Amino acid sequence: MPARKLYSNAYLLLALTMLFWGGNAIAARLAVGEISPMVLTAGRWFVVVIFIALFLRKEVREVLPVLKERWLFALLMGMFGYTFFNAMMYVAGHYTSAVNITLLQGAIPIFTLIGAFLAYGTAVRGVQIIGIIVTMMGVALTASGGSLERLAALAINFGDVLMVAACALYAGYTVALKKRPAISGLAFFSGMAFAAALVSIPFLAAEIAMGKAVWPGAKGLAILTYVAIGPSFLAQVFFMRAVELIGPGRAGLFANLVPVIGAVLAVLILNEPFGWHHAVSMALVLGGIAIAERGRGGAMPVKS
Repeated sequence: MPARKLYSNAYLLLALTMLFWGGNAIAARLAVGEISPMVLTAGRWFVVVIFIALFLRKEVREVLPVLKERWLFALLMGMFGYTFFNAMMYVAGHYTSAVNITLLQGAIPIFTLIGAFLAYGTAVRGVQIIGIIVTMMGVALTASGGSLERLAALAINFGDVLMVAACALYAGYTVALKKRPAISGLAFFSGMAFAAALVSIPFLAAEIAMGKAVWPGAKGLAILTYVAIGPSFLAQVFFMRAVELIGPGRAGLFANLVPVIGAVLAVLILNEPFGWHHAVSMALVLGGIAIAERGRGGAMPVKS
């Protein structure tokens, strides 16, 4: 498929994006003991910045006045959508499974729906509220490991809690993309990537100062290369283009593919167990998202 045609197909772009993001959860688990969270987070964005400096200088130079004018917005977007989300995921990988990490990302569409309501006043129908409740039941089931006793006692895995918080941050980033400057997605991504790299420096310094930095060997470098090219660069550009084509609400709903893809990859690559509560959780998460999307009908236009 020609690159121009690919870049105009929102649904194919979103499918590829979710594949990369599903693989990112696998990378989070593979990274344990091979490369520390902030070395991986900072490294991935510095690699992207180097790539941009080498091949996209002209595009960035043309929109530099706009980026300077909106520097705070770009900084916050890079910080929350890129640095914080990824760092929290990689830390979560030390405490929970890749299956859980991917299943919990099913909360992103629901958080996006709520965020669109809070930010833009987008109507939320009764059917969508049901979808939200069903999805969050699936998230709670995953976080509790299928144990009602653990859920009642709030004895939830720290990594799972961290992932839920990370998903809320990324949903906020998704909603805020609608307010990005009127420049190309690639140019704005460049500004956010630079911001993400910049913000990661003090956190990397803190990790080193605490003696917790793990510098990569061959396997760690392979993981870093994957997350820099796939989830960090291609997926972000593809996702922003899809949001541009069909809006944040519809694009955000495609995150329902991440739990499926990530869970399959975790079983195939990491040989992680897939228990009954994972199956029920996946059904609840995907079912809730389907209900919420069905409730949209044609009456929820995306504001421009």
